[in-house]
Amino acid sequence: MRIKSVIFAFLPAMVLFAGCSGYTNQPLYTDSAKSIYVEMFDNTTFQRDLEYDLTDAIAKRIDAETPYRIVSDKSRADTVLSGKITGIGSTALTIERETGRSLENQAEVTAQFSWKNLKTGEYLLENVSASATATYSQFQQQGIDYASKTAANKLAERIVELMQVEW
Repeated sequence: MRIKSVIFAFLPAMVLFAGCSGYTNQPLYTDSAKSIYVEMFDNTTFQRDLEYDLTDAIAKRIDAETPYRIVSDKSRADTVLSGKITGIGSTALTIERETGRSLENQAEVTAQFSWKNLKTGEYLLENVSASATATYSQFQQQGIDYASKTAANKLAERIVELMQVEW
């Protein structure tokens, strides 16, 4: 009888702490850097001006979602983020049976980037590849330009997510 009461007394505590094994209170981002300089991404594809959209989206996401401060002078930055757009592709998702014309397409933007600590010279991330997709439809007056800009914004989100410290 006494064993049952001891078990029932500790059961709520065991259930409460059993679900906490996969969590940590460590910060999501490294605290070794306070500022970041985002270099203009290169573009090795034939789609013009997408590097401006991607670089701008990355800077805005870093400013809004991370503890880092964006600086415009590289000599005043703790870290630098640089990269290049390596691919833009489009595939048909659905095709109209009678005409063979695509109804819905998907654009994919791929980039490779590095994040370097300027104080130590070490790479926090080196030659990491990331990609993002977006769908578009000619019937909704959308084209590859619209979809590639949307995919670039999603890619910026993915790049900032990859800057998080692994648990």
